[in-house]
Amino acid sequence: MSSSRRYTLTISCPDRAGIIAAVSGFIAEHGGFIVEASYHTEVEAQRFFMRQEIRADSLPFEAEEFSRRFVSLAEKFAMNWQLADSAQKKRLIVLVSKQDHCLNDLLHRWRSGELLVDIPCVISNHEDLRSYVEWHGIPFIHIDMQTDKLAAFEQIAALFEQHRGDTMVLARFMQILPPTLCQRFPGRIINIHHSFLPSFVGAKPYHQAYQRGVKLIGATCHYVTDELDAGPIIEQDTMRIDHSDTVEDLVRYGRDIERTVLSRGLRYHVEDRVLVCGNKTIVFR
Repeated sequence: MSSSRRYTLTISCPDRAGIIAAVSGFIAEHGGFIVEASYHTEVEAQRFFMRQEIRADSLPFEAEEFSRRFVSLAEKFAMNWQLADSAQKKRLIVLVSKQDHCLNDLLHRWRSGELLVDIPCVISNHEDLRSYVEWHGIPFIHIDMQTDKLAAFEQIAALFEQHRGDTMVLARFMQILPPTLCQRFPGRIINIHHSFLPSFVGAKPYHQAYQRGVKLIGATCHYVTDELDAGPIIEQDTMRIDHSDTVEDLVRYGRDIERTVLSRGLRYHVEDRVLVCGNKTIVFR
């Protein structure tokens, strides 16, 4: 096994004494070499969160055997846990409409190897970006959403499962997902919203911000739930504006923020650095 290959163990459980010692002891008992470790306790929820990266070649067995042996310890502490293998790239299904700035950024990072994922297909409700996506060697699937939106979303869900998607990325996909789809893939749909949530939810947030006369605009990367633009926040950023900026200026500035916020949030998710606690997230950067 390559020394760069890692197993990432993430854990959420009721807070109590001895969790770190028990997990670290289990790994050490099998010769495991921990290369990164992060811990956090949510005091109000009395819940403990842990992320550990383990060098794969330091263990005498593969991830499947690690998981089998870890079960009894996980049950003792009532853990919600998972073990990810860096050798298995996450599979992203990207959804877009007409705006291409977030898609451009993601595909650049993917081609350059900065974003270590597989992208089996890009789905869109418009044909505008077909040639650009296909130039990257990625299948482009157009779905008509004009006649029957529910059927269209069923087709999207079927394609996501058919392509064995791990995460659905809404890269400025200008459609509201139905609650049934959100509930079907909890914690697996990521959106970039062009405002500093919870301010200015819904459509045309830059216009809302301009009318309100704000001095900061921003963007938010968050998990999608059945409540519009209210899912757990993964990453955010802002920039200062002033009275001389027009709506068009805000939109132009915002594109830069959206690109970087989505890429950072998506990287945290892909690297298993995000753990959800209610409607909040713990992000181990």
